[in-house]
Parts: sequence; C-alpha cells; structure tokens
Amino acid sequence: MATPLTPFLLISLTLALFRPSFSQKSCSGETFSQNRVYTVCNSLPQLSANLHWTYHPANSTVDVAYRAPQSADGWVAWALNPTTSGMRGAQAIFAFFDSNNAMTTITCPLPNTQPTIRNTSLSYNVYSMASEFSNNVMTIYATIELPNNKTQVNQVWQASNQFSNGLPYGHLQAGPNILSEGLLDLLSGELSSTGNSRIHLKNRHGVLNAVSWGILLPIGAIIARYLRMFKSADPAWFYLHVGCQCSAYIVGVAGWGIGIKLGNDSKGITYNSHRNIGIALFILGTLQVFALFLRPNKDHKYRLYWNIYHHLTGYTVIVLSVVNIFKGFDILEPGDKWKHAYIAIISTLAGIAAILEAVTWGIVLKRRRSVEKFQNGANGATSSYGYGGGANQGA
Repeated sequence: MATPLTPFLLISLTLALFRPSFSQKSCSGETFSQNRVYTVCNSLPQLSANLHWTYHPANSTVDVAYRAPQSADGWVAWALNPTTSGMRGAQAIFAFFDSNNAMTTITCPLPNTQPTIRNTSLSYNVYSMASEFSNNVMTIYATIELPNNKTQVNQVWQASNQFSNGLPYGHLQAGPNILSEGLLDLLSGELSSTGNSRIHLKNRHGVLNAVSWGILLPIGAIIARYLRMFKSADPAWFYLHVGCQCSAYIVGVAGWGIGIKLGNDSKGITYNSHRNIGIALFILGTLQVFALFLRPNKDHKYRLYWNIYHHLTGYTVIVLSVVNIFKGFDILEPGDKWKHAYIAIISTLAGIAAILEAVTWGIVLKRRRSVEKFQNGANGATSSYGYGGGANQGA
C-alpha cells in the first residue's frame, strides 16, 4: 500500500514548495498633482502599479488615479470590463506620448485580444480624463460612471513599449502582462486577483505534469526494464510498474485538465508546441492504458508485436514528456532553482538507468553463457551415448 501513496505525497510536498509568496508595497503615501486626493488606494499585484479611487454613491461615479512605472517611450492602460474578466471586452483608457511629444490620453474598447487601438468612446460615460508623466512613472486620471451601478468591477491594467502608427500596440504574452487583472470591490477596497489565482493554477499544472509524466513514468519504465531481470523480483516488478504508470497517468490527466482550463481562460494566448505535445501525450498515454487490457499471454503469437508497440509508445511518451516539461519551464518561468532541480532529478534517473543497464547486461551474458555451456554439455553427452550404443550394437 505504500507505493501508491508515494506519488501523491511527492506532489503535495512539491505543491507546497511551488506556492508563490506575494507581497505588496504600500500606496497610501503617494501624492498627486493639482492637490488631487483619493479616499482609498490599492497596490496592484502585477506591473508594480497602484490604483487610487474615490467612490461617489450619490451618482454612481468614481474618481480614479492609475499609476505605474513606465519610460517615456512606452504606454500604460487601465480598464474596466463590464461583462467578464480579462482583456476581451474591456473598456480601456490609454496614456502615452504622441507624435508631438505631448502626453495624451485616449479611450478604446477591446473587443478581442489583438485589437486595433484608436480613440473610440467606451460603453460607459467618462466625464473627465487626463494623464501625466514624471520620474519614469505614468499616471491616468479619470472620472467614470460605473457600469450598471456595480461597486464590484472587473479591472485590467497594462504597460508596454510597443507601438504601431504612433498608437499603443500589443504587449508581452507572458509573466505579469498576462496576469494583470482582478476583481475590485470599491466599497471594501478588497482586490481579488484572478491573475494571482491563475499563477496557482499554472503552478499546479506544472507540478502535476512534471511529477507524473516527467518523473513517475521514467521510474516505472526503469522498474519494468531492469527489475524483471532479477528472478526474486518476479512478479513484484510487474505490479510496481503498473502501479507507478497508472498513478502517473491519473495525476498527468489531472494536470492536463488544468492545462485545458488555463487555455480556455486565456483566449488569444496559445503556446502551440506545448499544447500540441500535451495533446499527443494524453492520447499516447491513454492508448498505453487501454493496451494493458489487451495484453496477450507470453506464449501468444501476437505478444511480440504487442511488446514492440508497448515499448515504442512508452519511450516516445517519456521523451516527449521531458521535452514538454522544459517548454513549460520557459512559459511558467518559476525560477532557475526549479529547472535545475528537475534537471538533477532526471539526470539522476538517467544515471541509475545507465548503471542498471550495465549490471543487467552482465546478468544476461552470464545466463547466456550458462545456457550455452549446459546445451554443449548436453549435446556432448548425447553424442557419446549414441556412439557407444552404435558400437555395442555393431558388436
């Protein structure tokens, strides 16, 4: 019973290690031009940005000041999304230096994740709007009418240095730039960062897949290839192999499912090679599981073909898994220590496999010599017996 628990204990410990620490700096001491004062502020969890606001319940408006670090050749944006979370459908306010080197502010709805930015009215009223730049910090000021009089609003914020025809255009599709969104409660001042929860999902996706496809599957393959060479390990090696591979598949499917959710929640952001390899791994892994139920007996005429299929598919899955895990590291960017830790683990497994390969080949050759010696001895005894019998008969 100890073997099935080991993968889940390893996963639990690794998830605890991957849980990101999160801290925010205080925004309460910031001051603004023209003696602007706001009643509440919130340090946003991405892009080192802050949001200050004053809510006016009498007319359901809010004065906001969005502030973020940015160079003079970049732009910042802040938006509310009246319909859903995320960028698609957000109603954005942009600030940047125009072609005349003057700080300018424009509004633009974002119907999709790759919109053409132009100065267009938003779906809610904007009563005033301005922006300024000082000490490599850009600030957007606005007074807006809250969509549908809601005090809990979906907000999105952004910063980039990409322009097209003098207007903001695109941003990085990784790291803080795709996590800068959340639910803001204007009454309580609480911020629920959907981007931060997405980090947790990404971490779980990465850990589950690294442990299952990238660690448990190679261990199961090592068990099947080398332990079965020891007669004392039969049939224990088979049950260990099946238990390890089935545990890896179950955990891997859980990680694959989280990846599907992450993809559905990130419309317009696609990591094609990582996704395609993941789909291939799921299909091949599922075929391996079903192949277990179609495993012929050892003396069946199709057993050889089943073995060839099983080995080729299994080793293909392991190679693709390792490749995809490193692609996941490039996407998730968890820190070099995690990548180095996985390299150490997979290198250790490879070293163990190399040692066992040499040991088991020694056992195979020794057994082969013993069999050949026995067969030669048996053949010699048979010849002597036959010759003697013939001589006696001749006599």
